[in-house]
Amino acid sequence: MELLLQQVMAGLATGAIYACMALAVVMIYQAIDHLNFAQGEMAMFSTFIAWQLIAWGQPYWVAFVIAVALSFVGGVLIERVLFRPIHHAPILSNLVAFIALFSILNSGAGYIWDFTIKEFPSPFGHKGLLHGLMDTHEAGMIGVTLMLLVLLYLFFRGTRLGLAMRAAAANPESARLVGIRVGWMTALGWGMAAAIGAVAGMLIAPVVFLEPNMMLGVLLYGFAGAVLGGLTSPGGAVLGGFAVGVIENLVPMVPYIGPSFGRELKLTFALVLIVAVLMFRPSGLFGRSVISRV
Repeated sequence: MELLLQQVMAGLATGAIYACMALAVVMIYQAIDHLNFAQGEMAMFSTFIAWQLIAWGQPYWVAFVIAVALSFVGGVLIERVLFRPIHHAPILSNLVAFIALFSILNSGAGYIWDFTIKEFPSPFGHKGLLHGLMDTHEAGMIGVTLMLLVLLYLFFRGTRLGLAMRAAAANPESARLVGIRVGWMTALGWGMAAAIGAVAGMLIAPVVFLEPNMMLGVLLYGFAGAVLGGLTSPGGAVLGGFAVGVIENLVPMVPYIGPSFGRELKLTFALVLIVAVLMFRPSGLFGRSVISRV
């Protein structure tokens, strides 16, 4: 029983990061109807910026805030410079742009900071909590994620800008008719998604260590959480991210399947989950089916 609780707690901690990535993926998907395959690399690059600031002597939380702010600005610039000109281009053009952005950020980080593994500090430490069921960093990851989700909920429900962004994502044509600048709402969505990804990167870096390929697996789990919860439901994507984290930790405990489910098969699990959900419920558990009338 204690082992089960420990696995669930650890799954909630990693699920919090997957939830952040799933939310970032869904925000961009709702803005441009495409999945951002470079979302993980954007988060990784932001984490390297925070690491560099800390190495230069800045306190952790100062580096954290600066990295999040720079990520927001970078997300806006990427949308304005790269994706806005090809907004109406074929899907393949957008896919090539995402792959190019992925390669540029990955290679750029390797060139600037090299590909050696680096330690990233935790602001919460690693002391045991709840009789060893989780440590302070895992609790911190869950706490920061939940606080971030509450702030986003209040922003989208209680501010004019948040309501304008929701309207632009739900019905761009109608939003334009009432004076909403849809293009800039999309850019702000990119900026917020980049900032959320940066938070996820800085929270997971003390666990997986910092290197240019650190976010590949996390992004796949984020995709799995977004697909499980529903690409049209930010709240569902968050729940999906937490669910993926817990399921990932519980599957190795299943008799017959668990012993052979090693660490090397965990990424395969994420891909299998994505395919299974798409086969039986393409809109996800909490997503809605979109019907177009022609």
